Amino acid sequence: MFNSLKQKPTAIAQIKGSQNYPEIRGCVNFYQTKKGTLVAAEIFGLPYCSDKCKKNIFAFHIHDGNSCEENKNTETPFPKSGVHYNPYSCPHPRHAGDLPPLFGNKGYAFSMFLTDRFTVNEILCKTVIIHSDTDDFTSQPAGNAGEKIACGVVKGWQCFRN
Repeated sequence: MFNSLKQKPTAIAQIKGSQNYPEIRGCVNFYQTKKGTLVAAEIFGLPYCSDKCKKNIFAFHIHDGNSCEENKNTETPFPKSGVHYNPYSCPHPRHAGDLPPLFGNKGYAFSMFLTDRFTVNEILCKTVIIHSDTDDFTSQPAGNAGEKIACGVVKGWQCFRN
């Protein structure tokens, strides 16, 4: 797997914070491998609580929308980012777009994992969402994960054809 990291990613999502969290930024790289999709996320500017007993854990999902545009006339951040990517109509947390949570470390998070829930081609032009709360892995349909605080569109050369 580490050899995959020496290659250019198959696709990238540049993460930006919502209007309420403009300091969030980062990148999620997707590498297609023979064993599945390797996902590497590095995020800066996450909300931070210094109380060791408080949560600094953020839900992390692929959504089925194709835009991270914000509409200042709506209270819902990233209204065109869609809902959890769930092509097989599975219950939560078995959606293809359900990812491991991000563990914040004084506003910074780094995560890397391998998944067989989707290929890079299947998620091109979809959105990556970071939520304000921890996914409870139970509530339907989306784990009671809270507000969308950051978004990025998964981009590869296929997204730029038109």
